[in-house]
Amino acid sequence: MSSLRNYIIKTRLSKGPNKIVLSPSDFVFPVDMRRVDEGIEAMLCCWLQQLQEFGGPEVEKPDLLKGSIGSLKNLGLPAPTKPSSGSETLIRHSAAAIDHKARYNGDLVQLKEIPSSSASHELKTKAMDLLVMAHSLRHENINPLIGWLNEPSRTALVFEHCSRGSLQDVLIMDEIKLDWSFRLSLLTDLVRGMRYLHASPLRVHGSLSSRNCVVDARWVLKITDYGMLSFYEAQGIAPAPRSAKELLWTAPEALRDSKTYPKAGTQPADVYAFGIIMQEVVVRGEPYCMLSLTPDEIIAKIKKPPPLIRPSVSKGAAPPEAINIMRQCWAENPEMRPDFATICERFKQLNHGRKVNFVDTMFQMLEKYSNNLEELIRERTELLDIERKKTEQLLNRMLPSSVAEKLKLGLAVEPEEFAEVTIYFSDIVGFTTIAAHCTPVQVVDLLNDLYTCFDATINAYNVYKVETIGDAYMVVSGLPVRTPDHAEQIATMALDLLSQSGHFKVRHLPGVPLQLRIGLHTGPCCAGVVGLTMPRYCLFGDTVNTASRMESTDSENHIN
Repeated sequence: MSSLRNYIIKTRLSKGPNKIVLSPSDFVFPVDMRRVDEGIEAMLCCWLQQLQEFGGPEVEKPDLLKGSIGSLKNLGLPAPTKPSSGSETLIRHSAAAIDHKARYNGDLVQLKEIPSSSASHELKTKAMDLLVMAHSLRHENINPLIGWLNEPSRTALVFEHCSRGSLQDVLIMDEIKLDWSFRLSLLTDLVRGMRYLHASPLRVHGSLSSRNCVVDARWVLKITDYGMLSFYEAQGIAPAPRSAKELLWTAPEALRDSKTYPKAGTQPADVYAFGIIMQEVVVRGEPYCMLSLTPDEIIAKIKKPPPLIRPSVSKGAAPPEAINIMRQCWAENPEMRPDFATICERFKQLNHGRKVNFVDTMFQMLEKYSNNLEELIRERTELLDIERKKTEQLLNRMLPSSVAEKLKLGLAVEPEEFAEVTIYFSDIVGFTTIAAHCTPVQVVDLLNDLYTCFDATINAYNVYKVETIGDAYMVVSGLPVRTPDHAEQIATMALDLLSQSGHFKVRHLPGVPLQLRIGLHTGPCCAGVVGLTMPRYCLFGDTVNTASRMESTDSENHIN
């Protein structure tokens, strides 16, 4: 009757949405390279046979077809491993096969090997109940159990595949920068998952370590391999013996009293394992990595205190509250260890009440960076606008605005002829004598003061200052913008500048008067930009020469 019930349950669990019992046909396994080698050998044998049937020469079999391992290397193919005899061969072959990912319904899954034995192939009632219980667990920090794969050469529990690997893999990857917020988010995920697991019907993980905490593509930590020891006990399978290094997460009470200690583990033992994982995350190293002891020596000391041996973590490695939680978790007395509900509440304080994982932290950082970037861009744009305006002002002082606009747009500025313009020339009478009584700096100050005064005066007129050469001052009206009253503008401006020069005082020679010679002339003119490195807007034609001659032949304080 019991076997019939098992058959009915197993049949029900092999179909439909609650399918747990899986067969090899449900999976797509990686290609077995040994079968590829056998296929190549068969194909070559066929070709040689056909060659001889058609009267080809006798060809000696290549080493490849004689099973030479060296020939496979020469062809760039993996050499087949020499099989061993007996049951050891079967176990090794099974382990090698299961140590690969597979595809189930198009998704990658991880196969967790079950130690091969006669008891592992027929699923027992208790084990079936455990599988159903584990399959029903649903939490963001629990890696879902997909089912149980059973065939004579392959027995495994099937879990979802997490692309980042185990927590241990993440911690040893130096290229991944783990700040405290990142580490705290991983530990918080672990605490939440264990709180859910301890409150579930499964009650206990049993073999918690950083190796069975996996991280998915979104950097969310998930707990896997839960209830494995319970499953082994229910199925009547003896767990594979563990090395001293694999026992570093095991609670002291389990190490000292292995016969009477519950085979499935206890909740305080899970808390102890979490404390060791915390040490790994805080210092980013293996358990007890700060001690110069081998795993065997560490396990021996844990089994037989005193002295009491635990990892040594400095107070500055993490916030004080995190260090306190870690030390309480690996307390010697199991009853002194906090449960995961209490640990979860204390982790809320570490997270300042926020429910965050690394993805949330990352998005917050990106949002903060985005806001900062917007503010930075705004500030830099304002500075850029200020500098652009300064550049435009400087360019407009050097060149007419219409010419400057063309140059900014990358357009060529063609020379332009103007039918009628009025040109102004002036210089300082006796400038050579005045300069002889001044230092070079005083000469610069004199000209700067005078031309600053002149520049402020000509702003009131529709004229364009062409250039200053020494004490010579040149202004034009009627270009680059044609104006009908150019002569009137220049004549009025000349009278104004003459008046300004009469009131001008030389700072270092206050008693010396400043007198101007001014020459004007109206006529046609050609204007254009000359040069690339320091482009200048220059005027050419007889009108320019005549205006210059009118100035040079004039007397002081007169307009010619």
